Amino acid sequence: MIVRGAVLREMGLPAPYAASRPLRIEEVELAPPGPGELLVRIRAAGLCHSDLSVIDGSRPRVMPMLLGHEATGVVLESAAAGFAPGDVVACAFVPACGACGPCAEGRAALCEPGAAANTAGTLLSGARRLTDVHHHLGVSGFADHAVISAHSAVKIEPTLPPEIAALFGCAVMTGVGAVVNTAQVRAGRSAVVFGLGGVGLSALLGAVLVGAHPIVAVDVVPAKLELALQLGATVAVDARDAVDQVREATAGGADYAFETVGSAKVLEQAYAATRRGGTTVTVGLPHPSQSFSVPAVSLVAEERTVKGSYLGSSVPSRDIPRYVALYQAGRLPVDRLLTATVGLDDLNQAFDDLAAGTSIRQVLLF
Repeated sequence: MIVRGAVLREMGLPAPYAASRPLRIEEVELAPPGPGELLVRIRAAGLCHSDLSVIDGSRPRVMPMLLGHEATGVVLESAAAGFAPGDVVACAFVPACGACGPCAEGRAALCEPGAAANTAGTLLSGARRLTDVHHHLGVSGFADHAVISAHSAVKIEPTLPPEIAALFGCAVMTGVGAVVNTAQVRAGRSAVVFGLGGVGLSALLGAVLVGAHPIVAVDVVPAKLELALQLGATVAVDARDAVDQVREATAGGADYAFETVGSAKVLEQAYAATRRGGTTVTVGLPHPSQSFSVPAVSLVAEERTVKGSYLGSSVPSRDIPRYVALYQAGRLPVDRLLTATVGLDDLNQAFDDLAAGTSIRQVLLF
């Protein structure tokens, strides 16, 4: 079949993207699903900094590529056990094979065949169902239809609005998961979140969910700081003068600090704002050339912990339904993250808005 989608053929074109138009809306041939795969009619796909990182070249990928990794849709055709036409699914951007060492240990985010497939721009099987175009993180959700591995799909409640359902595949799973799974924050412990995009505000929602206190929100955009306070942050702090204010608000430093920006400099700030014996969790994806340094003695003398969190250390088939249920119960107000819905032809301008920090989560609707 022929699908219409947003194809990136060259990374690193200059902003504004509304002028340089790195995303080209093209018709691409999509082959039918192979064994263990699904044909999905995409209903919605979120715009994430991980997509922007491919567009600007800070997260290099094989080209050309049909972008979009935070998506939801309806199964039209199934060649996989456990899925049938009509099922509504959220897409996870790491296909978890279930059989490799990390998967056997419950660490689906580190699935080895899944990582290899994502690097190669293929589906989990190693195949490409897009003609002459690579898949993005096994999803390629910026198109009206996609073929995905069943290991990239999680069945979800069909009554969810698609613009909300899409968010659970990346922003919510990554941000809430960083708090619940990676850091395992306990009630009454202090937390600070650096960066209030979709993932950062999801982490803040996770901190509220588990009863962290106080919760400090850090960003440079006043509107995001105001929203953070509405969502349960105790204190909102301008990032340009963050460390001292965080340490004051948390009586010497946060028990848990979350860096969601994808900046080594911000990670150093987060580490400096963490108390002795505390845990600094990094969720953002900086350019591969970036590195960060800390006083090595502090890791021992202050019993510090620095942890990476990819996919929120989640098992998508376990965590996405849990987070959806919490949203439906009013415990996880994910809908507050939605800034706007856009059309396929609006994507370049929408990524300008994302890069400028004027949006939290925009969602492409079909």
